[in-house]
Amino acid sequence: MAQEKRDYYETLGVGRDAGEDEIKQAFKRLARQYHPDVNKADPEAEAKFKEINEAYEILGDREKRARYDQFGHAGPGQGFGGFDPGAGSGGFGDLRDLFDMFMGAQRPRHGPEAGADLAYDLELSLEEAFRGLKRTIAVPRIETCETCRGSGAKPGTKPERCPRCQGTGQVRSVQSTFLGQVQTVRTCEHCGGAGVIIAERCPDCRGAGRVRRQRQVEVSIPAGVDEGTRIRIAGGGEAGRRGGPTGDLYVIIRLKPHPVFQRRGRDIIVSQPIGFVQAALGAEVEVPTLEGQATLRLPEGTQSGTRLRMRGKGMPDLEGRGRGDQHVQVIVVTPQGLNEAQRAALREFARLGGDQLSEADRTLFQRLRDVFGA
Repeated sequence: MAQEKRDYYETLGVGRDAGEDEIKQAFKRLARQYHPDVNKADPEAEAKFKEINEAYEILGDREKRARYDQFGHAGPGQGFGGFDPGAGSGGFGDLRDLFDMFMGAQRPRHGPEAGADLAYDLELSLEEAFRGLKRTIAVPRIETCETCRGSGAKPGTKPERCPRCQGTGQVRSVQSTFLGQVQTVRTCEHCGGAGVIIAERCPDCRGAGRVRRQRQVEVSIPAGVDEGTRIRIAGGGEAGRRGGPTGDLYVIIRLKPHPVFQRRGRDIIVSQPIGFVQAALGAEVEVPTLEGQATLRLPEGTQSGTRLRMRGKGMPDLEGRGRGDQHVQVIVVTPQGLNEAQRAALREFARLGGDQLSEADRTLFQRLRDVFGA
């Protein structure tokens, strides 16, 4: 039985949402690690290298990657099954790619190149995170020049093919060495690897084809966001090159510390001071919540430090699965500044046995006496 082929994303050690640059960097790192010339003592290095190259040949090509994401290894017309050492579209099939990688050369790109993703930290209060809202933010980013529509040339003109490299962006030369004739490739110095020459540059972008602008972007923030929540805005990043797609904008939520509430996931924690009589006899008290004041019932004999739950008074769930709870930690406040009548009432309370400890309290008190020798 044939061995099941590994998932290409797993082979390169990247997630299925990895961008082109991340996939490329992962491939280069693994290719250097497992290249047979570097790992001559490892009999599995060559097979591993072929597996890495095959994965990159698919994931490094947008159309092939899209088909693979939809159909997997068994996709129609994919040809995923074998490694073609002569293929030059993806991995290191072309020997020039190997030479470039190990000799440090960089080959210019002439096809569409995706724009960079951007990140924006957005600070919110806990109340804003509780309610959700729409917020307009100013995002500085690189955009396609509207004057030249990305060509870099002055309106009415257009870029011309580089006469030195004939539009390839590369200059090839052949040198004789003790190993024979070696062909080297370097970036064309005349056009900088672009393959075209701009005789008259656009006055706005100065030939770059892109300009930096500050764009107003409206962000819809759902109720229940937490620290570190990322909101993706497709196409909100920087413009691509040579007709490439625009990157994405990721708005990262940062929550301000709150003077009253603490957040633990979907739950809210708050401290509530209560009086001695309220704790002893039980009472209904008003406590703050993210929606305003709410009534909490204190049971008779409530002890300081007791935590009571108010169900459904916490943060909303981002996926719409209800709300968390609010936990109220009560703190019994000892009265101060008593007048004579109050003191007399407390003495009478004590005389009637009100200051007697429960059995559990007496046991704890005895332990403390035993430990400290009091």
